[in-house]
Amino acid sequence: MTVTIPHDLPKPEAETRVKGLISNVKDQFGDKVQDIQEDWQGDTGRFKFSMSGHSVSGTIKLLEKAVEVNLDLPFIATFFKGKIKSVIEQEGARLLA
Repeated sequence: MTVTIPHDLPKPEAETRVKGLISNVKDQFGDKVQDIQEDWQGDTGRFKFSMSGHSVSGTIKLLEKAVEVNLDLPFIATFFKGKIKSVIEQEGARLLA
């Protein structure tokens, strides 16, 4: 699943905000999310975590005027794909406002 979140921020500011996102996930959902891993190489971050015993992974790409999130969801999560996408769009827009 791919979610693209547009922004009007200078790229360095968007980068700062996005790179702090994983820390926020740990703080907000620490009791539900385990084994959070994050690795950045240039403008692309790879992440992986476990939620309710299911593995979620993907990439975050920092673009000039957008952030692109690609998620590899477990099969069970595909039933909630619309809701997951909506939450990422809303939270991403809030983060990059």
